Amino acid sequence: METKQKLTMQQLMWDIIVDIKWASISTKYFGKSRSWLSQKMNGKDGNGSEVEFSENEKETLRNGLYDLAKRITNCADKI
Repeated sequence: METKQKLTMQQLMWDIIVDIKWASISTKYFGKSRSWLSQKMNGKDGNGSEVEFSENEKETLRNGLYDLAKRITNCADKI
């Protein structure tokens, strides 16, 4: 039987990872440092222990990305 490997948030969002300024996402939506978000995205904290987003944090990230998408669309519409 195959074991399905759990993907990190970074792996799930690889398509957009380099196009987003994650430090801004971290401070604007979470009130946290860039390193905090980086550790959550990578699934490892500074000590190498596994970490993941709580359900509430996932919702915050999801809503932040929706907000960013809406803002990008609004800017594009003005062109």
